[in-house]
Amino acid sequence: MSDLVVVLPGILGSTLRDEDGVVWEVSGRAVVRAVLTLGRNLQRLKLPDGIGDEHPGDGIQPVALMADLHVIPGIWTPLKGYDRVTRRMNSLGYTVEKGNLLLFAYDWRLSNRYNGALLARRVDEALDKLGPNAKVSFVCHSMGGLVARWCIEQCGMAERTDKLITMGTPYRGAAAALEQLVNGVRKGLGPLAIDLTEFARSMPSLHQLLPEYACIESASGLVKTTETTLPELDTKMVEDAMAFHGSLSDSFADRTYAIIGGKQPTATTARIADGKVTCLRTYEGDELYGDATVPMVGAARRGLALSSNTLHRVTEQHTSLQDNAAVLDAVESFLTSKEIIPRNVTATEPQVSVPDLVLAGEDLAVTVELKDTTPRALKVAVLDENGRQVESRSPAISETMAIKFDGLTPGAYYVQVSGISVGAPVVPVTSAVLVMDCPSP
Repeated sequence: MSDLVVVLPGILGSTLRDEDGVVWEVSGRAVVRAVLTLGRNLQRLKLPDGIGDEHPGDGIQPVALMADLHVIPGIWTPLKGYDRVTRRMNSLGYTVEKGNLLLFAYDWRLSNRYNGALLARRVDEALDKLGPNAKVSFVCHSMGGLVARWCIEQCGMAERTDKLITMGTPYRGAAAALEQLVNGVRKGLGPLAIDLTEFARSMPSLHQLLPEYACIESASGLVKTTETTLPELDTKMVEDAMAFHGSLSDSFADRTYAIIGGKQPTATTARIADGKVTCLRTYEGDELYGDATVPMVGAARRGLALSSNTLHRVTEQHTSLQDNAAVLDAVESFLTSKEIIPRNVTATEPQVSVPDLVLAGEDLAVTVELKDTTPRALKVAVLDENGRQVESRSPAISETMAIKFDGLTPGAYYVQVSGISVGAPVVPVTSAVLVMDCPSP
């Protein structure tokens, strides 16, 4: 057992406040109510030009980890909160009160270099209180893994670190970030009258989620972001983000455990035309999948074969990795060095596509794809934010199934694809979706 465990959320995963109160702390049902007024708050979060690795001195401070569903439409992915991770750490004896658990909230707008250095100082202080030989293990979701890597590799924390455990960390970035930054954040929001493009483009952290791997189509094959011109983006910010990735190495690879979501349709490469980005699900003709946000080619360190036994795959989406029981079992196993023997079941692994947001009155369209069409019953259910079933369907099994739900009232929901009965050989996959009223013109 490590002496200290630090839990790091991903982008958007920490609440932010200033002297006037909450700037970012919406969750669950409040997301729907807050979305229409989100633009006003987020204007306070926009960073000045040329911020680099500094803090803007705007009085905004991180407070705590998000506890429930959180999303800024158009910027990254709707995510479940971090209460379940915290409870699992508590069950292992790690608590804030004992001083052996640190829930590291950070200002996710800022450079991962800034937050990595801040993390190193906080961890040093916590370890010193536990004793001179105390060591830390990091449990990280999404971008939190990049913050921890910088802390370990570039801030002198390798000697004091026992393990680095990541869930859905974009080690080499994600094509989704390229689409969001170039196309702007209004995409997919219909008449929603907010424009968060300038806010998104002001964040060094979002640029550091850009793909480091070659992902953009060209006449000579796939090229990197620094080998072509990206419409609308600040070239210096893009180059600096790629330099961030270039500074990370394999120096801590032997004590790194990467849990990755798989078998989900995921933006992997990109085509640029007429100043816009169109994302594609294939990589050089192969569909390698991912967790619906981070593609498989971005989920592994540079130079690591995707067949590596150091990559621990779970069929789940990015939004729910940190809330998935199998993922938390693996985290517990890595922390405690106890082997967990899973049931020996050959399971169907569905691939699920669900929109992030729909307007009230519109159908919620869910697409389920199966590579194995051996007849098995599936259940596609809509759950409310408390996990209660609102409606369900059992579609006829085929390679591609389109299921529509209508009449959903505004709110936060989960779409869950699973077997008909408990223990059925279907790996459950859960996605988050917001249903909201169409704003008045």
